[in-house]
Amino acid sequence: MAGDEGAGARARADGPRFAANLKWLFADLPIQARIAAVAENGFRAVEYPDPYEHSVSSLNRMLAGEGIELVMINTRPRTVSGRAVTGIACDPSQRAQFRADLEVGLEYATAAGVSLLHVVGGPVPDGVSAERAWAEYLLNVAWAVDAARSTDITLLIEPQSRRASPGFVITTQSQAATVIDAVGSDRLKTLFDVFHVQSEEGDVSSRLVEHAPLIGHVQIADPPGRTEPGTGELSWTYVFGVLRRIGYRGWVGCEYSATRPEAANVAWLTALVAS
Repeated sequence: MAGDEGAGARARADGPRFAANLKWLFADLPIQARIAAVAENGFRAVEYPDPYEHSVSSLNRMLAGEGIELVMINTRPRTVSGRAVTGIACDPSQRAQFRADLEVGLEYATAAGVSLLHVVGGPVPDGVSAERAWAEYLLNVAWAVDAARSTDITLLIEPQSRRASPGFVITTQSQAATVIDAVGSDRLKTLFDVFHVQSEEGDVSSRLVEHAPLIGHVQIADPPGRTEPGTGELSWTYVFGVLRRIGYRGWVGCEYSATRPEAANVAWLTALVAS
């Protein structure tokens, strides 16, 4: 038994650092209780896609009370022409709003001590060609990188699958690489969402290896249901082995619906990785 415990401790020390996504885990709880539940289940960090309803001071206080670090936030979602959208970075009619929101996101992240801000691309607007939306997206991402230059924040862009996010402006890792190359800044990275990559492109392991230098953050969920690892089609022992081989040392965001209580616990995740 002692040997097994030592092996487990080594696996934990060498393994991924898990961050709970506050939109997906314990989502039925009020925010303060949600943060407490995250801490009780062994997490020491969280992603919070849309924290803006809370003042920075109140959120910092809730997180600090549980010893939790906030590692990533998104630019805020918007309602455009009566339609709720996750992001407006590719909408030419929303350029001024995007830039105002980006500055708010940078200010919020700085005050909260967050090092990663996800610049959400959003869907191609009705009546706008894919080419025009793509050009607007490039323009706005480049502007965002310049706006963030005086901060310590790294910006993330995330390809999202057409099945989960119909009409999304950016869907593949190669497109993300094109954007990063065009902008030409090491402060712009890819948010590698395993669920989206497998759903849109497949061959997650090869994508991880190919795009390793560009990856700034990783999120996990098992397709097709976007549930916890081990409930779908991927071999997670293999996926985490690839993450180790490419030298990924960042946080791994748990952006999934947990079908069982134990699936929202760090000990369960650690055991899964070591299995």
